[in-house]
Amino acid sequence: MAESYQNLPLEDVIGDRFGRYSKYIIQDRALPDARDGLKPVQRRILYAMFNEGNLADKPFRKSAKTVGNVIGNYHPHGDTSVYEAMVRMSQDWKSSMPLIEMHGNNGSLDGDPPAAMRYTEARLSKISIELLRDLQKETVDFIPNFDDQDLEPTVLPARFPNLLVNGATGISAGYATDIPPHALHEVIDAALLYLKKPTVTVDELMKVLPGPDFPTGGIIQGAEGIKKAYETGRGKIIVRAKTDIEQLKGSKEQIVITEIPFDVNKAHLVKKMDDLRLDKRLDNISEVRDESDRQGLRIVIEMKKDAPAAPILPFLFKNTDLQVTYNFNMIAIHNRRPTMMTLPLMLEAYVNHQKDVITRRAQFDLKKAKARLHIVEGLMKALSILDKVIKAIRASKDKKDAKHNLIEQFAFSETQAEAIVSLQLYRLTNTDITELEEEHLQLTKRVSELEEILGDNKKLIAVLRKELTAIKKDFKTTRHSVIEAEVQEIKVDMDVLIPNEEVVVSVTEDGYIKRTSPRSYKSSNGKELAMKESDHVCYQAFINTQQHVMLFTNKGRYILQLVHDLPDIRWKDLGQHISSIVPLDADEQLISVEGVTDFKAKRSVVTVTRNGQIKRTALEEYLITRFNKTYKAMNVKKGDELIFAQIVDDSAKDVILVTHDGYELRFPMEEVAPTSTRTAGIKAANLKDGDYIASVVIVDADDQGDVFIVTHRGAVKRMRIADFELTGRAKRGLTILRDLKSKPHRIVDVRRVEKDDLVVIETKKGQPETLAVSKYRHAERYSNGQFVIDCDADGEITHIALIKQQ
Repeated sequence: MAESYQNLPLEDVIGDRFGRYSKYIIQDRALPDARDGLKPVQRRILYAMFNEGNLADKPFRKSAKTVGNVIGNYHPHGDTSVYEAMVRMSQDWKSSMPLIEMHGNNGSLDGDPPAAMRYTEARLSKISIELLRDLQKETVDFIPNFDDQDLEPTVLPARFPNLLVNGATGISAGYATDIPPHALHEVIDAALLYLKKPTVTVDELMKVLPGPDFPTGGIIQGAEGIKKAYETGRGKIIVRAKTDIEQLKGSKEQIVITEIPFDVNKAHLVKKMDDLRLDKRLDNISEVRDESDRQGLRIVIEMKKDAPAAPILPFLFKNTDLQVTYNFNMIAIHNRRPTMMTLPLMLEAYVNHQKDVITRRAQFDLKKAKARLHIVEGLMKALSILDKVIKAIRASKDKKDAKHNLIEQFAFSETQAEAIVSLQLYRLTNTDITELEEEHLQLTKRVSELEEILGDNKKLIAVLRKELTAIKKDFKTTRHSVIEAEVQEIKVDMDVLIPNEEVVVSVTEDGYIKRTSPRSYKSSNGKELAMKESDHVCYQAFINTQQHVMLFTNKGRYILQLVHDLPDIRWKDLGQHISSIVPLDADEQLISVEGVTDFKAKRSVVTVTRNGQIKRTALEEYLITRFNKTYKAMNVKKGDELIFAQIVDDSAKDVILVTHDGYELRFPMEEVAPTSTRTAGIKAANLKDGDYIASVVIVDADDQGDVFIVTHRGAVKRMRIADFELTGRAKRGLTILRDLKSKPHRIVDVRRVEKDDLVVIETKKGQPETLAVSKYRHAERYSNGQFVIDCDADGEITHIALIKQQ
């Protein structure tokens, strides 16, 4: 036999095959049907149990038997997926009205797995019978199963709107669905209202169906989000745990949680809250306990003595799953297509399905009633001429001949003749004739009723209304979740949550950061700070745990950290590298650290880049709420880097820029208009090719102090700030060094100093040189100062530090 090959582009083959696969996943696996609210696997489980007589009024049956039956007959997939679907339908914290009853461990709110299927037993719940009722009356279409050995329903009759009642969740190819559960009685009221007025609006429907009702209870906030979801299929609500504050003896309080948000893992929630205590992010909590038992859910958060519980709650709502956001994404299969369902469309799909079910059921019942009526009429006629009928039968050769004779002599039909010859002798009594007449009357009445239902839409709707009302009466339900119209804003008072204590914060130039208790600091007398040999202190200060530190990097970014959140490490131990707290680039380095006590103060952050861009931004713009990432302080251009960042008061200040080649510019800070953190700033200096900003000093406009200048050749000089003339921004500036033809001096650093300060200069090879500022006389602008270090012998200058004398 000759083999044939097709030469097709790979993308066409993959596209075609994936398209088919996606269609299957969307239509026949992951998304629920808008009519009965079931996915195929759920429908097959319920049908298999119904078919096997595993009903609510019968004994429980091993789950493994049902799973095997489902796999063997209807759903040729893994047993795990079938059992998981079966278990989920039995969990009363997942479904408003569980469709399956299960004996044994079927999981828990803590996310515990269910027992294996060989241990658990299951049967259909009472309400699931209402989904399957009248299935045998040709109310829905049946299709061959996967191996054409049996038939399965394409949809269930569904005598209540299951899609809304139990909700749905699923992920398919290109589509996902999240439909929340609702209260049965409210959904039925909405369906009845829709029957009464098909043009009903969402606002009118929400008077009887105000919103979702989660089986785990909780508080739902956001009526606008619910309305939007019902109108468009998408919307957002807030689900919050139900909490109370209880008073204990000894000036103690505790928070008691009795309901948690839907689909939240209780064990994870308790662990998260306890982790906040262990990490000392919530020092006021003494213990977190899960006291849940068969009586219900109960989580207790016990406070320390005299610590108020009320301020802790907002923090827990914000930082744990005690409050979550639920996003509606109401997609279901409608007319064999994935459709974004609005509330009216859901009700329309359900009502139209019920009309079809009732019509087909009426047709089935009418056909059976007419068939029985025909037989009853034949039996009544036979009894009225009983002697003749008996005579004709006795004269016949056999059953077939008897039937033939009855049809020929008395004009009975085939079915009537069959019923007469099959009649038992005891049925020939007067009592039986009376029963037949009574049955004839009832059948006639039944036929008339069914024909009215089929012929009159109002009668059909009346039947639907009656059936829905009956289910509402039989399955009385109450609302679990409370709905609040407005979303309550969470306001966290950090002053209450964070201990108010003073600590020592230290940051090194290499990026090692820590906070240290004053006790540990004093025991070392403030000396012997642990750091690597080549490292230096960048920032060291006493600061309150409720305040912040800002760390600026050469990439123009900043990190904001709450002091309380910094690692608590002894003074003699190495700090934690900042990159383990906040991710940084490999070549990113700290250039400045500032402590912040009040972001609302009238202060600004001044930033300057190596290539001469300057920017001023209000300090309050730097306040952010998430501390786990870097934020942009200045938009630094490619090839440039940030070299200076400092917080200054919004008073009369001057900016002094000194370039590497020895030019200085001085201009009022008012020349730099405030802009946002994301801007690139404005031009500060007109630099010559190869020149760059070496140092920045911000001084008061009337500052009578000094600056200390260090050159790359090891020379230093002291100058009065008053000798720096105002030049204006974006100029070349004035020189502060005497120009030499050979080996000219270049600026390494310039520092604002007091006369009692010390300046420490380190070189590559030599020992650090400590210079007393007071020993140097004020120098002229055109001098190069005096040599203090032999850079040819000791190597280039690597570090300059200023030591302020107390």
